[in-house]
Amino acid sequence: MNNTDTHSAVIIANGRFPHHEIPLAYIEKARYIVCCDGAANDFIARGGHPNAIVGDCDSISEENRIRFADILHLNPDQYTNDLTKAVNFCVERGKTHLVIVGGTGKREDHTLGNISLLAEYMQVANVIMVTNYGIFTPIRSATKFKSFKGEQVSFFSIDSQPVTTQGLMYPLNGTVLTNWWQGTLNESHGDSFTIETRGRVIVFQAFRQD
Repeated sequence: MNNTDTHSAVIIANGRFPHHEIPLAYIEKARYIVCCDGAANDFIARGGHPNAIVGDCDSISEENRIRFADILHLNPDQYTNDLTKAVNFCVERGKTHLVIVGGTGKREDHTLGNISLLAEYMQVANVIMVTNYGIFTPIRSATKFKSFKGEQVSFFSIDSQPVTTQGLMYPLNGTVLTNWWQGTLNESHGDSFTIETRGRVIVFQAFRQD
């Protein structure tokens, strides 16, 4: 993602604020930052200044609610979470190249929910989720990934559709995965690998361990 692109944005979700250099670099280089309202307090306390704060505003402090009233966008819809509200906010403003940080690291149910939502977000945006440990990328067709020898790779099928892989240690050939664990703990053979599918799949690439 090119952070100078006017169609790009970084969304800071209300998980654990990142400490790895890669998600931090996305925040540092971002031209447009949207905070889910619960994440705004932490980001502001660290010296950050978001371009927008989006959510049902039940978590933001009263001080920040007043101080940032001009960029606070209240959405009371209780049938979507604040991350989805932030994604929709960006898309409505033409920002369709999205990097989500802070989407994991606290409650496991929130983590699983946020990761699974990538399969929905890719219908309206080019989106990745960057964590302290790697990058989640949703796909729905044959996709080639840049990689490196020994890169740890996992993938999770949302739909019951055949999956075929090339360039991974444990190959699949038209396999339908029936549980999330079945696509975990694979490994790249070289500088790229390919996953072929007609369904929605979420791919995780772990950062290099030096």
